[in-house]
Amino acid sequence: MMRRTLLLAASFAMFAFCANATEVRFDTSLGSFSIALDAAHAPKAVANFLRYVNEKHFDGTVVYRVVPGFVIQMGSFDAQGGAREAHGPIALESANGLKNLRGTLSMARSGEPNSATAEFFVNLADNDSLDPNPGAAPNSTGYAVFGKVVEGMAVVDKIAAVQLGGGHGPFPPDASPAIPVTITKAVVSVP
Repeated sequence: MMRRTLLLAASFAMFAFCANATEVRFDTSLGSFSIALDAAHAPKAVANFLRYVNEKHFDGTVVYRVVPGFVIQMGSFDAQGGAREAHGPIALESANGLKNLRGTLSMARSGEPNSATAEFFVNLADNDSLDPNPGAAPNSTGYAVFGKVVEGMAVVDKIAAVQLGGGHGPFPPDASPAIPVTITKAVVSVP
């Protein structure tokens, strides 16, 4: 009974977070999806992300990495594989208590913890391997969750099901859509 009460409390907390959070709508060539941002748990990542949205950085870029059952990734690359200039990296906020669960968004980064800029991914499954390593120093491992898809997860799944073999962006053709999936617009929307 205690476990069920805790699960229900967690569900209500996520609902409250989504109901009061800033939302961003992504219009893509395959449909739209909306995300709610969690500034309470990932303030640096959210401020960084909103900066890129407000600068229209994501408009005209593509989903350049698709790994079915794992993630879709996007950020700074156009359909010709060219990269847009990014701002300096932000500090890792992976020790924020949020998990890389299906539908959550996390900042992509290199092997260096404090290297995230504009690249991000949507988790297609519960990816606990992307969470911080138990016992590691805070914010030294894992990927920082900063939001969650609140509408249009079917569109995300549609993107995840596209034929691969394109070679757009920094990943090999077997991880890139054969026909580019373009982000036509990313805009802050009223929840």
